[in-house]
Amino acid sequence: MGSFKLGGMTLGSLFKKPETLLYPFETKPAPAGLKGHIAIDATDCILCGICAKTCPADAIVVEKKDRTWSIDPFRCVQCSSCVRACPKACLSMDPAYTPVATAQSCRVVEVPDPKAAATTPASAAETETLTES
Repeated sequence: MGSFKLGGMTLGSLFKKPETLLYPFETKPAPAGLKGHIAIDATDCILCGICAKTCPADAIVVEKKDRTWSIDPFRCVQCSSCVRACPKACLSMDPAYTPVATAQSCRVVEVPDPKAAATTPASAAETETLTES
């Protein structure tokens, strides 16, 4: 009896659309409510470190001396506690899938100095670098 059921499922799947996609060449549309990954607006960041203190996975590191903000996407659990705790609202959850990575790396964002930006033209844009960890 079980072999008839298995045969019916097999024959039925021959004429249906495949259930899988050729990821990363094809992607599904993001479902509603997908948290995605953390995005930062570095021009608004004051490097207070509250996001790093509230992160339960210790995925965020704030270096005031070097003026850098970094996140390890492999440690981040997308709980968005850092987004809620940020006093300047410069963090947000980007509702897109995290990009494919071939190596484990941290995303480092250099935060521009507001004092230096006031004296120089607006050429100090957000600079992101990837460091292997």
